[in-house]
Amino acid sequence: MAEGVTDRLALPLLLAGQAQKEVTHNEALALLDIASCPAVESADFAAPPGAPMVGQCWIVAEGATGVWADHVDALAGWTAGGWRFVAPLMGMSAWVADRGHRVLWNGMAWRDEAVRADGVYQDGVRVLGPRGGAIADPVGGSVVDVESRAAVQAMLAALRTHGMIT
Repeated sequence: MAEGVTDRLALPLLLAGQAQKEVTHNEALALLDIASCPAVESADFAAPPGAPMVGQCWIVAEGATGVWADHVDALAGWTAGGWRFVAPLMGMSAWVADRGHRVLWNGMAWRDEAVRADGVYQDGVRVLGPRGGAIADPVGGSVVDVESRAAVQAMLAALRTHGMIT
């Protein structure tokens, strides 16, 4: 890591005998404000928005342009002093407002979280949706197949145990 910055977030450190220490301290606080509880407007913008409000943040998308050009995947926060950027760290997550769920940094890319309000996703495909209604146990019929009925009941019991059905 570069000298004069913290090891993880690269926040600027105060140096002995440094003049105007408040400038360095305020810069560190601005970066920490972005990184400490990431909540972003979107992770799909490659260009800075035209009129950001102080405190708003984005994850810089691939193909970034303008002042974002050298900051792909970083958290970009608009401050009273302009844009500040924080590089993501392994395991960092951020709430993305326009997606309605979190994304996770795996060390290479931001990935949508698997568990979301509307279900569980695998490779972007919903594999488990909202909990369904009750399924009745098998009964009756003109031919009773004890083994089949027992297998179906075991499957229903497992689904109920895991909360997937009532």
